[in-house]
Amino acid sequence: MESFFHGKSSGIDPLICYFNLPLLIRSEQDISTVGIPKKKEGKGAIFLLNTGIPSKTHSMIQIFFRKLKHDKFKKILKEEFIKYNEICIEAFLKEDFPILLKNVKKLSIWIFHHFRPMIPKNFWKIWKEGIYSNIYYLKLCGSGGGGFILGFTTNYELSKKKLKKYTMKVLFHF
Repeated sequence: MESFFHGKSSGIDPLICYFNLPLLIRSEQDISTVGIPKKKEGKGAIFLLNTGIPSKTHSMIQIFFRKLKHDKFKKILKEEFIKYNEICIEAFLKEDFPILLKNVKKLSIWIFHHFRPMIPKNFWKIWKEGIYSNIYYLKLCGSGGGGFILGFTTNYELSKKKLKKYTMKVLFHF
């Protein structure tokens, strides 16, 4: 099913939906389910931001695969993007939210620099504002191109005011 929409699929997304459990993938041979920390009361949040734009998954995946043809891009993807992602996952699982946010900021900057064509143009300004103000950080969900963007903040109420034009839904409080 996923291959129909994306043109190529690892099968991981449907597997997660089928099990209704998050998976931690360390390698092709090391895949396990993990528990998500319990939601806490706090001002911080992880949220979904609805772009109001239908996702263009296939064209975004083509952009990614074109970039992968370049050794320089493959190298920085591995040395930076994957490293920041792994730190974020570990920090979240350990409930170390300052480390999570520090590395989500690095991811947000990296995504803005290397995957900007995957970010809807009308979100470029708010993406940069989040980074420079340190109020919130944004991360693409899936392949980008529209749909939803994942947001991280230490102050959800302030982020909600800054992003008042958009529909937001809290996924996790901390």
